[in-house]
Amino acid sequence: MFGPWWTLGMDTAMLALESQAVIGLRMAKLAAGGAGAQAEMQRMVSEKVLAAGETAMLMATGGTTQSIVSGYRSKVRANRRRLAGPQ
Repeated sequence: MFGPWWTLGMDTAMLALESQAVIGLRMAKLAAGGAGAQAEMQRMVSEKVLAAGETAMLMATGGTTQSIVSGYRSKVRANRRRLAGPQ
């Protein structure tokens, strides 16, 4: 209905909002300290390195901006669900 630019814009805006939620949840976990915080830090760094590699490969093989944003959104949503715990 609105076209690919609208979809990309909305997905990018949602990625920004969802990322802020993950940042807040991670900051709370890190502030609590302990083994859980250490594990979260290591997970966070390894996820970022892996995501950068996946994105580089996707770009090198002709991936679209939409596919890159969608891939990041799925990872961010999974982190939000994991960090928020049982609802």
